[in-house]
Amino acid sequence: MRYPVVIHKDPDSDYGVTVPDLPGCFTAGDTIDDTIAQAAEAIECHIEGLVLDGNSIPTPRNIEFHQKKPDYADGVWALVSVTLDKLPGESRRVNITMHEILLALIDQHAKQHGETRSKFIAQATMEFIASHSTVE
Repeated sequence: MRYPVVIHKDPDSDYGVTVPDLPGCFTAGDTIDDTIAQAAEAIECHIEGLVLDGNSIPTPRNIEFHQKKPDYADGVWALVSVTLDKLPGESRRVNITMHEILLALIDQHAKQHGETRSKFIAQATMEFIASHSTVE
């Protein structure tokens, strides 16, 4: 999943980052690159907390949705990719049926990107859900 983040910098401080789709999720870093890396870790930790508390995971909205808000007017926007692989809980084996050509395409893509079939399907599912969410 890719969460939009807004980065702010005051002259006498580190870079600060806020994740608008995850209220209370924020972090900071010495450089923009460091800040983005810190943001990925903060998002993963925040989502883990939501899951452990039994809450749903908010679907990321697009940057344009958030740019309209005055709190983020002076910020620089970025997208931070996170995976849910590190979250607590067990993986479960499932049995699915699909056309052999589609399965071959999945396997080919996963192999080219150093992923497993399962990881590819899980990531594609999360991206599909995020991109088709009607959260407003």
